[in-house]
Amino acid sequence: MRGFAKGSYGRFLARRIFKIDPEAKCPSEVHHDGVDFVATDKLVLFGHHFTSIAGTGPIVGPAIAIIWGWVPALVWILAGSIFMGAVHDFGAMLISMRNEGRSIGDLAGDIINPRVKTLFMLIIFFALWIVIAIFGVVIASVFSLFPASVIPVWLQLPIAIWLGFMVYKRGKSHIAFGLIATGLMYATIILGAYAPVTLPAIGPLSTVGSWVILLLIYAYVASTLPVTVLLQPRDYINAFQLCIAMALLLLGILVAHPPMVAPATNWHPDGAPPIIPLLFITVACGAISGFHSLVSSGTSSKQCDNERSIQGISYGGMLLEGLLAVIVIIACGAGIGLGLEKAGIIYTGVDAFNQQYSSWGAAASLAAKIEAFVTGAGNMVAELGLPRNVVITLMGVFVASFAATTLDTATRIQRYIISEIAVSCKAPSLGKKHPATFIAVFTALLLAFSSGSDGKGALSLWPLFGSVNQLLASMALLVITIWLARKNRPIVYTGIPLVFMVAMTSWAMKTNLVRFYDQGK
Repeated sequence: MRGFAKGSYGRFLARRIFKIDPEAKCPSEVHHDGVDFVATDKLVLFGHHFTSIAGTGPIVGPAIAIIWGWVPALVWILAGSIFMGAVHDFGAMLISMRNEGRSIGDLAGDIINPRVKTLFMLIIFFALWIVIAIFGVVIASVFSLFPASVIPVWLQLPIAIWLGFMVYKRGKSHIAFGLIATGLMYATIILGAYAPVTLPAIGPLSTVGSWVILLLIYAYVASTLPVTVLLQPRDYINAFQLCIAMALLLLGILVAHPPMVAPATNWHPDGAPPIIPLLFITVACGAISGFHSLVSSGTSSKQCDNERSIQGISYGGMLLEGLLAVIVIIACGAGIGLGLEKAGIIYTGVDAFNQQYSSWGAAASLAAKIEAFVTGAGNMVAELGLPRNVVITLMGVFVASFAATTLDTATRIQRYIISEIAVSCKAPSLGKKHPATFIAVFTALLLAFSSGSDGKGALSLWPLFGSVNQLLASMALLVITIWLARKNRPIVYTGIPLVFMVAMTSWAMKTNLVRFYDQGK
């Protein structure tokens, strides 16, 4: 996929529209501080960037959108990732690098006007607030559903710190030692498969609530450490993990050759909202996602070593995420037909899909989305002859590891956003590393426990996240389009995606608000 990014459309955008300059000095060099601004090898940065933008987004979106049929979801993913999402990510990263690594929201004040900047920053804060709280619930849910994933996910941290030490302190090869670290991580997966860990409820806290607190503490620590200590090496391991997992999944698809049991189209599923425009906010990551602009302009732009690397990292990263979303469609639409256990009964074929996707309510829950992918993917990989308990653990770790990457990357970006807001409000002391991080984590904690001790309070706002996320994408495209216009460059390549996303997102927001009102929400 990265090769395609260097081919036709990606190369055209880089050379003719955005006009990358290999001689330009990057923020990682000009503002090097060893914590956030660190010039990084493009392969290592690709690992960080991809694992940060991916998270569980390209899993949960397609895993629910397939209820409308696999054809609409597939068409949107292919067209969206190539002509919208990749363009969006590329533009956000390049403009940030041309402006000292500032976030796309902060730059909106210079490129458009201060009022747009204020609106943009508030929407970013709101989106990240939900992400930090909800991804704590995502990981906690994975730990509860698949307790065998607990040991591998937590042991990945010391392995990553060791990798960072060997590469950055001892000067060892990041490829060789990255492979060794990945091998160690897979050894922990085998250990976890035979030694599951269940966290008991602590006092009034539920199991999920206890995990959410521990994960937010982890997010605070991880997001304040220098990127070379944990963030980059852990994401590099996850990049290897992703490549191996995707290779196993593709090989499993070829060997199992499962028939597609999901319908090609299903325009009116039971209880579901209309496919148009809801498809375009349900599948975000995998097609186009506003969160990507925050990663592109929040962390990746501060670590990129040369403008030549932008194309492979941002455009290529989006295309690879599109491929992952396609694999998720196959897992949920075909792999699940190889076997699904519900209440002690094994369902296969179309019956398995109909059990998992009997209605919008049954398929839309967080646990249902994760279960659909892990079960379908596990079925296909198990056809390679691997022990099924190890395969299920591997897929659970796959989901939890990427969610953890998004969790601490989102916390780090939220710290940048709070710092920028604090400077704008003339309260620079609140913008320092630890006060800003405390605000980011504490507000997420308040949201998580707004529903009580179960830690699932963010789920009440989760239905709004799709609209907020795509509104972010629309605003990022607006900033990029105006920037191109001021440079006297063609705007059609960002202008058409801008108009489409504004129209679909506005329509979807109206539809959702009417539905929420009718349901008494």
